[in-house]
Amino acid sequence: MSRLNRTDRPYDIVLFGATGFVGRLTAEYLAAHAPDGLRWAIAGRSGPKLERLRERLPGGEGVGVLRADASEPASLRELAGHARVVATAVGPYVAHGEGLVAACADAGTDYLDLTGEPEFVDLTYVRHDARARETGARLVHACGFDSVPHDLGVYFTVGLLPEGVPLAVDGFVTADGALSGGTLASALGQFARGRQMRAAALDRGRHEPRLVGRRVATPAGAPRFAREVGAWALPLPTLDPRIVRRSARALERYGPDFRYRHYAAVRHLPVAVGGAAAVGAVFAAARLPPARRWLSGLLEAGEGPSPERRARSWFSVRFVGEGGGRRVFTEVAGGDPGYGETAKMFAESALSLALDALPPTAGQVTTAVAMGDALIGRLRRAGITFRVAARR
Repeated sequence: MSRLNRTDRPYDIVLFGATGFVGRLTAEYLAAHAPDGLRWAIAGRSGPKLERLRERLPGGEGVGVLRADASEPASLRELAGHARVVATAVGPYVAHGEGLVAACADAGTDYLDLTGEPEFVDLTYVRHDARARETGARLVHACGFDSVPHDLGVYFTVGLLPEGVPLAVDGFVTADGALSGGTLASALGQFARGRQMRAAALDRGRHEPRLVGRRVATPAGAPRFAREVGAWALPLPTLDPRIVRRSARALERYGPDFRYRHYAAVRHLPVAVGGAAAVGAVFAAARLPPARRWLSGLLEAGEGPSPERRARSWFSVRFVGEGGGRRVFTEVAGGDPGYGETAKMFAESALSLALDALPPTAGQVTTAVAMGDALIGRLRRAGITFRVAARR
């Protein structure tokens, strides 16, 4: 595997989609926390918007500006050729994202995104993983609340359990936050694409190497009262357990027989029942084009929660891990999950790929596989909690 000749590229990190809601937050975080000497740039469709953003950033005079459009492959190839790492906040990714993945895979450029779209992740694996392995590019999806706390939380928990034995981990998510227009559009798009999502997953299964001598499972589980966390546990059909499964397949440390289940944790049964009914109603409505358009219109693209609302938001993911006669309780926690902390996770992931001494990997990899302990250390220093609650 070769990383081509990336040391002479003008930028260490390029942030694509920097003028969108999460893109702006990420640019602000990088401006405040990037180390001296980091060469970075913001990129997007509108030069004037990018210039206005740069003027507002602390030290913005040192930040580059690049114009690129997701619908113009030549501009994406030029963008990938200018950077060692490209981080993109341009979604929905299944509609707008593949061109940049292809450009980065061809150029040997590390790629990160914020997708929570299983279909997109499976499509890019089938179409671009092999080329990325040839050039040395690392393609790292889901570098925000989807799915960093869950992927790294399981990785952290597994590291506290005995080696070489069957392991089981359950994750329980609680959060208080608000949606942006981009997140809503992405979720509605996925709800409407069940058939395409299943087809992409089946195609990935035909291309993915078989796991030999080990077993990894991420069953959905059933609704139950989880005494270990004192809450009702509702299975969460998100991208997160799929990312955890791919980390477990890639890393021997997860043991010979690994199982992960992913839940929303809700204290009160009526709230759990009402929440499940609401999600089901939105899922059904999203499959009808007029209803989907109406729901999409509730929030405009680029619109999101206010700073005051984000300041009140929080998340906690508690994990219960078992194996080899040991049981451990851990937690990953932080502030506003969808935006403030997502921008932090996204920026720190990009900084980790650009600056940290990491294990040699290439192709489509997860945050746990590509960055693991280095990224946990960065996130801890940035204020996200990784803690051991109890051991037995």
